[in-house]
Amino acid sequence: MGDQGAVGHEKSVVARAAAGLVEPGMTVGLGTGSTVAHLLSALVRRGTPATYVATSPHTEEQARALRLRVLPFGTIERFDLAIDGADQVAPDGWLVKGGGAAHTREKVVAATADRFVVIVDSTKPVAVLAPPVPIEILSFGGASTLRRLAAVGPVRLRSGAVPSPDGGLICDYLGAVGDPERLAAALQSVPGVVAHGLFPPRMVADVLVGRGDEVEWRRTAP
Repeated sequence: MGDQGAVGHEKSVVARAAAGLVEPGMTVGLGTGSTVAHLLSALVRRGTPATYVATSPHTEEQARALRLRVLPFGTIERFDLAIDGADQVAPDGWLVKGGGAAHTREKVVAATADRFVVIVDSTKPVAVLAPPVPIEILSFGGASTLRRLAAVGPVRLRSGAVPSPDGGLICDYLGAVGDPERLAAALQSVPGVVAHGLFPPRMVADVLVGRGDEVEWRRTAP
């Protein structure tokens, strides 16, 4: 099995484990990305009756096509569970998310959930967080916001200027991450920044890592 096939297998393995956390009657937030695509298939196979909210139009379209029950976020005040992937997972539980440009919605859903579970393959855990760190900024005054962000470190508008699901501009911080708590505060302090892709350990209950045929469970939040 090639590298791509091995990674795909790990995503499927960890997605099945996460699908097993969904209980009848739950409200569940769904993230964005290729690992979540595996999760949707696993949820369909498991067949547990639940209500879902998607963090991106693409995930919502996939979920509806699979006949999962999907509702708008505005109809739900809290989630029993939210499940999402990540681009990087540090040993202390910090995450980098936003490769799919939906990290603002993902962060809102994670913060609204009683339990936020992150599912990744074995390529995503890292020794230290590294750039890029995605940032969503308002399109209004975007050039001005980019100039202010440059005081924090090098930032580049993402190629093609692909917008977020809510029309924001996506850029990437390209400097050293260092202390993620400090960088997160610096990025969020810039007027015009909607949200950055650094997720703190206190937001995450569990990280599930697919390694071959096994799933490694990491507890993060107390």
